[in-house]
Amino acid sequence: MTLTAAEIASHLQGQVVGDPATLLNSFAPADRAQAGDLTFAENEGYFARAEQSAASAIIVDNKTVASVKVLIRVSNARVAFAKALALFFPEPVLPAGIHPAAVVSPTAQIDPTAHIGPHCVVGERAQVGARAALHAGDFVGADCRLGDDVTLFPNVTLYPRTELGNRVRVHSGTVIGSDGFGYVLDGGRHRKVPQIGTVIIGDDVEIGANVTIDRGALGPTIIGKGTKIDNLVQLAHNVVVGEHCLIVSQAGISGSTRLGHYVILAGQVGLAGHLQIGNRAVVAAQSGVMHDIPDGEKWFGYPAQPDKQTKRQIIAVQQLPQLFKRVNKIESKLGLGEKASATNDTGSAQ
Repeated sequence: MTLTAAEIASHLQGQVVGDPATLLNSFAPADRAQAGDLTFAENEGYFARAEQSAASAIIVDNKTVASVKVLIRVSNARVAFAKALALFFPEPVLPAGIHPAAVVSPTAQIDPTAHIGPHCVVGERAQVGARAALHAGDFVGADCRLGDDVTLFPNVTLYPRTELGNRVRVHSGTVIGSDGFGYVLDGGRHRKVPQIGTVIIGDDVEIGANVTIDRGALGPTIIGKGTKIDNLVQLAHNVVVGEHCLIVSQAGISGSTRLGHYVILAGQVGLAGHLQIGNRAVVAAQSGVMHDIPDGEKWFGYPAQPDKQTKRQIIAVQQLPQLFKRVNKIESKLGLGEKASATNDTGSAQ
């Protein structure tokens, strides 16, 4: 796709510095850019490299000074970068219709604009909204409801009664609505507690590859609108995730824990069950959370604690070797070292 600098600036709500008629036909990082490419620079270091590149134009923030290159000045270069990429590399539009190799229940309701790919299975009474796209090998169980513009990439499994809002994206290998891990000890054996709840996922949620989201034991497991979930995340039964949260890869949330809005869980975070994590709380990578977290706090460590407290403990541990040396010197001067201890032990034995 070829666009002028002026057309791109209009889309980004930015301003062109230089020739607005400059033609741009692709987007590339500065170290690979060629003539006709657009690149971006969100700080001075990137801007210096972008200026030395072959790129024809650079997206920059409003503070950047003039350049020999054509500039597109915007309020936030990182946000504009995301929007510009979507211009040059739009999502492919799949043709409407049901592939002959798909198996669709006659009681399912498929919008005429939806795409049902080969080897998909759509169960009884399932509903698939406008412009939804099911890639090859997807399974949509009975009574599932998919909103408009939903995308299921290949080999996604939705257990029965799962609900997806509008513009939800689910990547390959993800399983939504599988049974929660519920058992009760009965006569020396683990008796399964039937998991009869559902999963409800709000609008504009994106779920990465190989994620598992369990159905609730009774009520629903809920993912709030705008939340983004990375690959290899596990959400247990009856978890409630608020709106616009970020959950990074290999995180695990135990049953009935509730996250507020705009919570961030970094990679490999583990949350115990029945916790309350406040709005805009942040949990650093590899932390194990065993207590509620108030609004706006940052915790990390194992067990996780408020970040300032954990940092003090880490610093104290790092100072232990020097502290031991100082204590040994003092004990030696006072005659309380190893020899004194050995003498005392011998005297006690006699």
